[in-house]
Amino acid sequence: MAQQPIELILARQFADSMSVAVFIVDPEGFLLFCNEPAEEILGIRYAETGVMAMEDWASGFTPTDSQGSPIPPEEIPLVQTLHTKMPAHGSLYIYNRNGEQVQITVTSIPVQGRPDKYLGAMAFFWKSPTS
Repeated sequence: MAQQPIELILARQFADSMSVAVFIVDPEGFLLFCNEPAEEILGIRYAETGVMAMEDWASGFTPTDSQGSPIPPEEIPLVQTLHTKMPAHGSLYIYNRNGEQVQITVTSIPVQGRPDKYLGAMAFFWKSPTS
């Protein structure tokens, strides 16, 4: 894989030091990094999955609403940010790779490089209090 822009390197370093789960994707939606708290919630290890396509992570955790109805990928906050380059926020249920249903709250933000280069997005997420 080619050298990442400094902004993404710093984002990864920042994410690695956070206690909240963080997912970092490039402009095409490929997973570039998830930190240890994200691994715990999702039941995956980045060291084992490596780069993951948006189609895999957006549907692979079977996102649903509170009624159990599937949520299309375009309604997931991180996917919304990738398409609009604007922050997004929401709550949803997922089935992690351990088969557990977890309610998460997600806030995603675009990552902007210099000069005005869109580099992808970061999602911060946590288990909702009712999980």
